[in-house]
Amino acid sequence: MADAKVLNNNQILVEGPLPTDPESVRLVRADDADILLEVTAVSPGSEPGTFLVTTTETLQTADHYLMTLAGSDLMWSIAPSAMAVLVAGVIGSALINNMVFTRYLGLCVFFGVSRKKETAIGMGVTFTIVGLLSGMLTWALNEFVMRPLSLDFLQIIAFIGIVACLVQGTDLVLKKVNKVLHGKFGIYLMLITTNCIILAVPLLNATNEANLVEGFALALGSGLGFALALFLFSCARERVDMAPVPVVFRGLPIAFIVAGLFALAFLGFSGLSFL
Repeated sequence: MADAKVLNNNQILVEGPLPTDPESVRLVRADDADILLEVTAVSPGSEPGTFLVTTTETLQTADHYLMTLAGSDLMWSIAPSAMAVLVAGVIGSALINNMVFTRYLGLCVFFGVSRKKETAIGMGVTFTIVGLLSGMLTWALNEFVMRPLSLDFLQIIAFIGIVACLVQGTDLVLKKVNKVLHGKFGIYLMLITTNCIILAVPLLNATNEANLVEGFALALGSGLGFALALFLFSCARERVDMAPVPVVFRGLPIAFIVAGLFALAFLGFSGLSFL
């Protein structure tokens, strides 16, 4: 398999022997292998042994393409690099598709531990670690056990079991290491077990049939996004608690209003692409 990469919206740089007849080049998206993308020209590249393939279709660097030659076994796989997928996945799940402000998941823990900045930071770090570990363990379980044995109907039960074990272990470790922070978390630490975000990550990975890099990016980005949301919201709530808020809005009402403003702000990331 030879090397190739998308240069811009309608050109692909190809390494290896390539005829200049565009009709002999077959280009498709990996997800739609039956739909040919029209190739209009094949010209020599700037480096020896390279060629530029020009298409009429708009090419996306985030998509996976396959290119073959008529009457030849040569194949070019054009896909984003693992590092690009990782960076885009982390930023996308942390900002563009933030689990709290765009998907509205994990709100119980979010409102429960965001009164103080110290508690919010501690929960953010704890949640990110548990979410990353559970995301990777559930991905491995689903990829190597549940899918080969056609046990998809047991996904929720198996995933919750893994998360519960990790949360229980985190509870024991935190109780030994930092009793003060453990006391501030209270029941919300154990509620991580049934947190929507913790369960959404493995289910999204399983539904989208994510590979290792994509699964890692979603788990890490979701944890970092939740930690960022907690930190920003706790900073705002500390300021609001010192403000002369009308009695009828004090407590959760003003907290929901502030959360809504943050959600509107995060909508500004919608449509961004990092690939």
